[in-house]
Amino acid sequence: MADSEIILCLLPSILALFLFLILLRRKQHQKTRLNLPPGNMGWPFLGETIGYLKPYSAISIGKFMEQHISRYGKIYKSNLFGESTIVSADAGLNRFILQNEGTLFECSYPRSIGGILGKWSMLVLVGDMHRDMRMISLNFLSHARLRTHLMREVEKHTLLVMGSWKENSVFSAQDEAKKFTFNLMAKHIMSLEPGKPETEQLKKLYVTFMKGVVSPPVNLPGTAYRRALQSRSTILKFIECKMKERLTEGTENIGEDDLLGWVLKNSNLSKEQILDLILSLLFAGHETSSVSIALAIYFLPSCPNAILRLREEHSEIAKAKKLAGKTELDWEDYKKMEFTQCVISETLRLGNVVRFLHRKALKDVRYKGYDIPCGWKVLPVIAAVHLDPLLFDHPQHFNPWRWQQNNNHHHRGSSSASCYTSMTSNNFMPFGGGPRLCAGSELAKLEMAVFIHHLVLNFHWDLADPFDQPLAFPFVDFQKGLPITAHRYQTNLI
Repeated sequence: MADSEIILCLLPSILALFLFLILLRRKQHQKTRLNLPPGNMGWPFLGETIGYLKPYSAISIGKFMEQHISRYGKIYKSNLFGESTIVSADAGLNRFILQNEGTLFECSYPRSIGGILGKWSMLVLVGDMHRDMRMISLNFLSHARLRTHLMREVEKHTLLVMGSWKENSVFSAQDEAKKFTFNLMAKHIMSLEPGKPETEQLKKLYVTFMKGVVSPPVNLPGTAYRRALQSRSTILKFIECKMKERLTEGTENIGEDDLLGWVLKNSNLSKEQILDLILSLLFAGHETSSVSIALAIYFLPSCPNAILRLREEHSEIAKAKKLAGKTELDWEDYKKMEFTQCVISETLRLGNVVRFLHRKALKDVRYKGYDIPCGWKVLPVIAAVHLDPLLFDHPQHFNPWRWQQNNNHHHRGSSSASCYTSMTSNNFMPFGGGPRLCAGSELAKLEMAVFIHHLVLNFHWDLADPFDQPLAFPFVDFQKGLPITAHRYQTNLI
């Protein structure tokens, strides 16, 4: 073959390569023009993930965040969870991210989370499917259901747990809170009765499952992650068995007292979708609420005046209930728990059960002069806003009075109820925000309020180990289980 013929044959390939190099050079040139936030991408592959996830006190943002904010500002770049990431401790950017869910940003959790919670879990779903699943949860957690059925169940399970507390004995407050929320959710989701063998077996499987959720995603024999995957499989078989029991009775005979029955009767979800929905709601409804209750038990002894104010508020409610001849709390009683709501808000602000969220940029976004490239991971750090001294005076102090609407001393720039409302909605996001606002937020607050009601009326408690503090890694947990000693009041009002 002549040289000219060889050149002609190779010419298209040469031109294609030349064009590719031009495009690559242009793309690299465009990237150099991006004004990325300052930061450090860390080691290859690992990035800065190990430093970011290192355990630290839950009432702080940790040394990693403190050092990075000090060096780079509240918006910085990093490499976390194997991806190029923009980290935000900026209240405005966090709001912007959550408000633009589905248009500029979308939920993007690490693959390992989806592997253990399931691809149909509400935590990892995006778009229309997430909206549909969330609507199912909201319909079942309707205001009417909270006022009637759930109110009674929450109080019943609270009294059941506290009734087992022995005088002057040391026990794990965290375990008791988990027992309360697990039994409530098991009853609420599948009508499982507390203390029954099947409920206790499911609880043991769930504990193993949870340890895997918070462990490194190493799927090797003997690892917590592998054991969690095995527990997940057993839990799903258990749920599927309950589904089959209901379906054998015929759809028209299925009751709607629990979530499983409601979904089977009122949705067109597949078996796999229902299984993942039930598992993910058991996870979401149990874990975060129990940690929040444990945090309240931990924080309150450091503020005796708050306990006194709570006892005053709940004593008045109990006396009025007794005069009216009522034996149970109702929604009107709940509405009177105004200072209790301040305690709940302060517990959620200081404890930060959900510390940050996983999002991904769907488009190139510019914010405050910085570029957030399409495809980059974005982490809005909720805890950093809640603990920002520019937004909350003495942010590491437990101060429920900062949430009272007529109190303008504890909020900088807050001089009226309207300023208070603006401040809370803008900077306080314990349940996330936007289209992915936690569907169970009202139930979580109801659980905390009813638990606190019976706790302060019936018990005085001491922390048995003052050094056992809540740690974030990244889920908030008490390493020793928050041991306490509870003393029952000789005369109580309920």
